[in-house]
Amino acid sequence: MERPARIPDGVRAHLERLGEQAVHELIDFLRIPSVSALSEHRDDVRRAAEWVARRMQRAGIEHVEVLPTPLHPVVVGDWLHAPAGRPTVLVYGHFDTQPADPVELWTRPPFEPWVEGDRIYARGASDDKGNMMVPILAAQAWLQGGQGLPVNVRFIFEGQEEVGSPHLAEFVAGRRDRLACDLVVSADGGQFSEERPSLTLGTRGLCAVQIDVKGPARDLHSGTYGGTVQNPIHALVELLASMRAPDGHVLVEGFYDRVEPLSAEQRRYMAMVPHDDGAYRQAIGVRELFGEPGYSTLERQGARPTLEINGIWGGFTGEGVKTVLPSEAHAKLTCRLVKDQDPVEIQRRIEAHVERHAPRGVEVRVRRMEGLARPYAMPVDHWGNRAASDVLQEVYGREPLLLWSGGTVPLYDIFLRELGTYTVTFAFGLPDEPVHAPDEFFRISSLRRGMVAWARLFERLAHAP
Repeated sequence: MERPARIPDGVRAHLERLGEQAVHELIDFLRIPSVSALSEHRDDVRRAAEWVARRMQRAGIEHVEVLPTPLHPVVVGDWLHAPAGRPTVLVYGHFDTQPADPVELWTRPPFEPWVEGDRIYARGASDDKGNMMVPILAAQAWLQGGQGLPVNVRFIFEGQEEVGSPHLAEFVAGRRDRLACDLVVSADGGQFSEERPSLTLGTRGLCAVQIDVKGPARDLHSGTYGGTVQNPIHALVELLASMRAPDGHVLVEGFYDRVEPLSAEQRRYMAMVPHDDGAYRQAIGVRELFGEPGYSTLERQGARPTLEINGIWGGFTGEGVKTVLPSEAHAKLTCRLVKDQDPVEIQRRIEAHVERHAPRGVEVRVRRMEGLARPYAMPVDHWGNRAASDVLQEVYGREPLLLWSGGTVPLYDIFLRELGTYTVTFAFGLPDEPVHAPDEFFRISSLRRGMVAWARLFERLAHAP
C-alpha cells in the first residue's frame, strides 16, 4: 500500500461539523420526488437539480450550472486551482430516483423521509441521493477547512440515470473540454458489507426489445374459432421458448460470438468473494438456483450474458373464465451483456432469430427499445483502482474485494469512449438497503464514513498515478 492519505486537522474538523448537518440536509433533499420515469415529476427532477446546484455553490464549488437536455437536466461545476501537475478528477452521481411503487408496501410515504436509529428511509436515500451528497461534503471540507482541494475536481450530476441516461452520450460528447479529466470517480454504487470494502471492475451492458404478435383482427370465440386459426399467445410462447435452452444457454444465433471465456485471473478474484448459495437462495425465496452450467453463481451474476423475459401479456387475465382466442400477444425482453458485446448487434440478432423462428399464421414484429448501454470493464491494476484500494484499506482496515456487477451504468462506457478515462466506483450503499424497492434506506454511519473516505481519496489522488 502507498503512504496513507493525510487529512489536515482543519479538514478533519470541518468533516465533523458537516456530519452533524448532513443528515438534515439529506432529509430535505429526499423530500423532492425526482422520479425521472414519470412525466408528472418532470418539474420535481428540475427542482432536485436546482437543489444540487445550490448545495454545490455553498460548498465553494465554482462555475456551477444547471444545463438542459431533451429530457432532464444535468448539473456541472468545478474547482481547478490545484498545484501544477496534479490530476483532474470528474465526480459523477445522479439525483433522479425510481418510482416508489408499490407505495402501499412502504411503512411511511416514500418522499416523507424518516429516521430510525442509524437509518434514513426514503426513495432515493441510497440510490443515489445519500451517496452523491458525500463527495460534495468532502470537497467542502477541503475548500473551507483547508487550503483548497489537493486535486482539480469537476462534477457532473444527472437527472436521468434511472431511465438509462438516454441523452448523456450526446451531452458528454458536446462538452469534452468542460468535462476533460484524468479519472472519473462515481458516487453511484456501494460496498460489499459494513465490514468489508469492495471495488467494482466491470458492469454489464443492456439492450431491450418488445415482441408483438398479431393474429385475427379481433378477439374470437374460442369455441367457434378454436382449432381453425393460430393463437397469438401460443405463437409467442413457442417463439420465446426457442430463444433459450432448458439449462439457460441462450439459443439466439450469434449471441455469444463476441463473448470471451472468463480469464483465470477473473475467476480467481470472483472465487475470493464470500458467497453462500444456500443463504442467497433463501434470501430471494427460491428452492434452487438456475443458470448456465459450468459457472458459479457470482460468475453468472456478473460476468455472463443473459436473455430474460421481463413481461408478457395478452388475452383475458381477469377473474374467472372468458373463452376468448386473443387477437394479439406481447412480451418485453432485456439482455445483460458482457465485454465486447454490442447492444445494437444483439437487437439485430434477436430480430433475425424472430424472423427465422416466427410461427405460421401470425404476424410478428420486433420493436427495439431505448436505453441501450455497452458493457464496461477496467484493468485491475489501473492507478485509480490502486488509489481507491489504498483508501478503502485505510478506512476499513481490510483489503477490498474485487467485484463485477451484474447491473448497468451507461455513463461508464460513455466516459471511456468520449473522454478516454476509466471510472472508479467509490460509493457506500450496502446490499441490504432495498434500492428500487419499498422502505429503501441509507445508513447515517455510511454517510459519515463516506465523507472521510472521499476526503482521503482526494488527497491520495494528488499523488497518483
